[in-house]
Amino acid sequence: MSNAKKDTATETLDKVTQASNKAVKEGFEKSLNALNEFSAFQKDTVDAVIASATATSKSLEELNANSIAFAKKSMEEGVAAAKSMSSAKSLQELIEIQADFTKSSLEAYLAEVNKATELMSGMFKDGFKPLNDRFAAAVEVAQSQR
Repeated sequence: MSNAKKDTATETLDKVTQASNKAVKEGFEKSLNALNEFSAFQKDTVDAVIASATATSKSLEELNANSIAFAKKSMEEGVAAAKSMSSAKSLQELIEIQADFTKSSLEAYLAEVNKATELMSGMFKDGFKPLNDRFAAAVEVAQSQR
């Protein structure tokens, strides 16, 4: 083989090798970038799950505290009403005390139900917001990959 053909073959081989190396390097860098993006995305997702659990936990603690306070208050009011009823001087007075107690108990119960409903609504809104944001981010990433 002549030197010119050897040089041409060597140059061609060098070009192919350089092109292959460049393609492998670019592919590796793209894969590494994708892995880094995926890791960051997963970290953000874990953070969102933690934020969701924290918000839900706080709301459940508040709901529990409110329920215990309401039960305690209701029990105390029931005992007070029973004492009042036992000291009634007439049947009419007993019926009035019992009617007042029933009315106030029902009003307090309805107020507590409304309070609990608002708290639970806020709990779901606050608890699901971080997860909804992550879902939106996942959709955005999926659409950007098209």
